Amino acid sequence: MAKNNTVDASRILADVVVKGMEEKKGKDIVLMDLRDVKGAVADFFVVCHGESDRQVEAIGKSIDDEVYKALKEDPWGKEGFENCEWVLVDYITVVAHVFLEDKRDFFGIEDLWGDAEITRY
Repeated sequence: MAKNNTVDASRILADVVVKGMEEKKGKDIVLMDLRDVKGAVADFFVVCHGESDRQVEAIGKSIDDEVYKALKEDPWGKEGFENCEWVLVDYITVVAHVFLEDKRDFFGIEDLWGDAEITRY
């Protein structure tokens, strides 16, 4: 999935996901552009962490709310809302990962996709 010069739908969606994270004060937000990474499962990963399970849950819900409000899209899947240590909100081309800080450090998802172009917010 090569990048092009126009703003595409997955980039717009990724930007809205970032907004959802910012609305609930997600920490260390990272946008990973995977479009030029061989074998990538999505165009973008957006990663952040919260300071408590309640904040992780609130960020996950905020992503869902902001995307629906802006683009009228529902996620293809959601996981992790049972314990809120790692919440995943999957829009197929964009996947949001919201961690508790220690879980983020443990899983090191940013390191797994080291070839991705990284934008920090």
